[in-house]
Amino acid sequence: MTNQLALSDADLAPLVDCDDGTKAFADDLSYRKLSIANVVFYGQPGREGWVLIDTGLPTSKSTIQQCAERRFADKRPAAIVMTHAHFDHAGSVEELSRHWDVPVYAHPLEAPYLNGEAAYPPADPWVGGGAMSLLSPLYPRSPVNVGARLKSLPEDGSLPFMPNWKWLHTPGHTPGHISLWRDSDRTLIAGDAVITTGQESAYEVMMQKPEIHGPPRYLTPDWELSEDSAELLSRLDPDILISGHGRPVKGAAMAAKLRELAANFREIAVPEGARYDLDRAFPGKSGNNAYR
Repeated sequence: MTNQLALSDADLAPLVDCDDGTKAFADDLSYRKLSIANVVFYGQPGREGWVLIDTGLPTSKSTIQQCAERRFADKRPAAIVMTHAHFDHAGSVEELSRHWDVPVYAHPLEAPYLNGEAAYPPADPWVGGGAMSLLSPLYPRSPVNVGARLKSLPEDGSLPFMPNWKWLHTPGHTPGHISLWRDSDRTLIAGDAVITTGQESAYEVMMQKPEIHGPPRYLTPDWELSEDSAELLSRLDPDILISGHGRPVKGAAMAAKLRELAANFREIAVPEGARYDLDRAFPGKSGNNAYR
């Protein structure tokens, strides 16, 4: 399998270190790196109506709360938006949504994993890359349940409480995975549809070397849809890319590498021996338009 697409430190997005513990891209957008995943804060500091995007691990709750209290002067968010519901993105969503008593927005196809109905398929430890892959069968895959707070994203692609942003269905890593896009400054929040560091190796997770990478291999059941999603994101020609794993990156070299990933996705991102077989991971879903 071809190596993922390396970037340099010159391609890292310029960030401002904030007193609240986050790193800011713009007045209304910042992110916080947690142990193995990132969360994003949207909204003007000190003001109401802000939005949290993803919630990290179960152990991430206190760090997220502390950042939020300092950044937004103890004002609760208007909503939580989920790119998807894997354990490292939805680990704190139950407690945070209950603590703040706010809605949780997700794609309808992701709802079963957020309302307690369905578990994700087993991880694949044989995709290569290192210890994170080998340990992946131990990662939690049971659903969380946010109850009546769960809301479907608007069908028109708009994002509640995030004017000028839209959501894009980018499935493959999960059925209802979404990415977020703001055209005015060409900012892409990609979730795990594409990421900016290797997630299969504990060393890469620790070092955060910048690269353009397909979705985490051990938790991606549908590589055909993942390829389609990478192609969709590459056509946006983003200037800033914020992913669920790795440091944010920026500029023409990043956009060119994203196009290269999309054009050569099967050679670059797909594990050797992976099958384009939806039934393997989601029995009975093959050919089901509700998934595709």
